Amino acid sequence: MMRRIYFHRDSKRGVEKTYMWLVEEVKELGEAIKTGDIQQIRDEVADVIAWLASLANLLDVDVEDAALSKYPNRCPKCGMERCVCQHELFR
Repeated sequence: MMRRIYFHRDSKRGVEKTYMWLVEEVKELGEAIKTGDIQQIRDEVADVIAWLASLANLLDVDVEDAALSKYPNRCPKCGMERCVCQHELFR
């Protein structure tokens, strides 16, 4: 859907500028999280997903395939369906 709607514009903008838009949307999501406003958070999550999809389209990466390849219904670190990693960052 994102490719159909936006690819003609995204390709003119290019990878670097599209990446910068994604970074800006992630910052806006962080700000929304601080407010606790669930509708604003939902809107920013949607924006992050949209800009990530646009960037992936420019890089010819299938987002679904990439996610399922790395996270095939299990943790890529411990291999378990319910993560049991001991590293503090994974908790």
